[in-house]
Amino acid sequence: QVQLVESGGGLVQAGGSLRLSCAASGRTFNRDGMGWFRQAPGKVREFVAALRWSTSFRMYADSVKGRFAISRDSAKNTVYLQMNSLKPEDTAVYYCAAAIVDGVSHSLSAASDYRYWGQGTQVTVSS
Repeated sequence: QVQLVESGGGLVQAGGSLRLSCAASGRTFNRDGMGWFRQAPGKVREFVAALRWSTSFRMYADSVKGRFAISRDSAKNTVYLQMNSLKPEDTAVYYCAAAIVDGVSHSLSAASDYRYWGQGTQVTVSS
């Protein structure tokens, strides 16, 4: 089991920045990757960013490329999402997720790749 706890959400004006954190605990030694997803009211959960654990390869949704950055601190077992130049359309609940090495190839951009999820943290961007 892997437990994920997000923090860092809040209310920010358009153009501002926030940094989300995702602290992992439990059986974290066999992670394939970590990802961030978001879900706005009335919309489906969408991919935001992911990091391949073995290579540190990063990938981003087109809507956040150049504005968001995913990173990790292995010593703290924590993954971050730095969000800059925030827009009102970035408003959503943001979820951290962990994909596990299980013999299946994971793209890391699909929610179905991830076995463990955090509880989510609200990000609200005002115009």
